[in-house]
This record gives sequence, structure tokens and C-alpha cells, in this order.
Amino acid sequence: MNKLSVYGSTGFIGGTFCSLFPEDVIKIPREQRHPESDDILYLISTTTNHNMLTDLSIDVDVNLGVLCETLEHCKNNDITFNYVSTGFVYGADIIDAKETDYCDTVGFYSITKRAAEQLIVSFCQVNDVKYRIMRIANVYGNDPTVSIKKNVLGFLKNRMMDNLPINLYDNGEPLRDYMHVIDVCRAIDTVVNMGEVNSIYNIATGNPLPFRSILQKIKDNLGSQSKFVPTEMPRFNQLTIPKNFSLNVDKLKSLGFQPIISLDEGLKALCS
Repeated sequence: MNKLSVYGSTGFIGGTFCSLFPEDVIKIPREQRHPESDDILYLISTTTNHNMLTDLSIDVDVNLGVLCETLEHCKNNDITFNYVSTGFVYGADIIDAKETDYCDTVGFYSITKRAAEQLIVSFCQVNDVKYRIMRIANVYGNDPTVSIKKNVLGFLKNRMMDNLPINLYDNGEPLRDYMHVIDVCRAIDTVVNMGEVNSIYNIATGNPLPFRSILQKIKDNLGSQSKFVPTEMPRFNQLTIPKNFSLNVDKLKSLGFQPIISLDEGLKALCS
């Protein structure tokens, strides 16, 4: 494989990927649209459905507008366009979702990510360009940009460090599949190097747990006195955030991929 032209190399996942595989990447500057090699890893994206509450156009501008500006420079049939998407495209209640499942997408972020997938497929078919699409589940790790809207697990860990109460929608019973960012990047590297072209791959551990039990592990690691408080889910969340979220990873496993950081190990490191 040639070096990867990485778009979005300063984000949480992109920055981690570039630090893990420094000899394999070319970091594309924020405002540059043309690639520096025939192999592309594209991670430019918004990160939350909450943008629609404050700016209706940002998800469209970033997830679709910047993508199309980049695709204009990719009309070379030697190019392989590797696109990092999200498992949120599957819909409002995602349980063991397979790559072939129908996508009933909700929320501006998720809808534009799904539209981006479809734009890429259409563009690549018309221009005889190869592509891979990777749908990522929940990611965690030492992300300095955590908030209630982005990487909520890290945000709630910070609250538990201060012994603050933790509001739990549906008493924390919905499923979540958290994968450490290092394993996410390893999985991306596996798909880029070994995955079939013109194909979609889920990236997750395949071992979902109730969100409450994940938070309990953090609480135990911290020795926190935080209380879990059952809370009614806001209407916005009901309409735009998946209730359960777990992805089937049989296709990823068929490439020989296995995570190397268990949830217990990763959460212990997160809390240290």
C-alpha cells in the first residue's frame, strides 16, 4: 500500500491513527482538498446530532460540502477512498446491526453521514474509483475534547472524579459497544490494508454492555461517591439518539482482527 493521505488528522481518531502509523501517513492540511497519494483515509466530520439545535447547516456544510470539494480532486481510477462513517446510520434502535441491514437514519449528523456514504458510492461508481466505508461504534480513550455532546463516557468520568451525580436515561439499561481508540485505529488499518474494496465494514468489539454497567466500572476504578439518578430522556434525545447501539463484527473478524485492549483494561487506564 502507498502512503495514506489522511484528511482529519488532528481529530481524536485521526490524530491517534497518525501517531500509531507515522510512517504510513501524509497529513493533509485542514484547508487542502487535493490528496498527496492514491490511497485516502477520510475522517473530516462533525461529531454530534446536537448541532441541529444551534446551526442547521453545519452538518451539511462539513459532512457533505467539504466531502464534495475533496471528491472533485479524486477523479483518478487509481484512487481508493477509505471513508470513516458511523454506526449511527443504522437508525433509532441498533442491535447487532449488519453491514447489509437497512439504514433508517435519524438526526442531522447521522443523516448527513449516511448521505455522504451514498454520495461516495455514486461518485466512485461513475468515476471508476474504489472505496471502502467503515462504520464505527462508540469510541473512548484520552480525548481532551470530551463534552456532554461528544465522547459522553469521558465527560461522565470527569463528573465522577468530582463525585457529582450521574443522570441515567432508561436507568442506563440501553446497550453500548465501547472500543478503545487504539483498537479502532488498528481496525481501520486492517480494513484499509486487507478489506475488500467497494465494501462496508463495521468497527466495534461486538460485545455490548448496558451503559450503566460500563459506568459502574468507571465508578469502581475511581472509588467515586457519585450517585446514579434515573432521569427521563429529553424529547430531542428520543428522536435523534439511538436507544441501543451494537454492531455485528463478523465481517471485521473475517480479516483476522481482534481487539488488544479489553474494556476493563481501557477503563482502568482512562481512570488513572
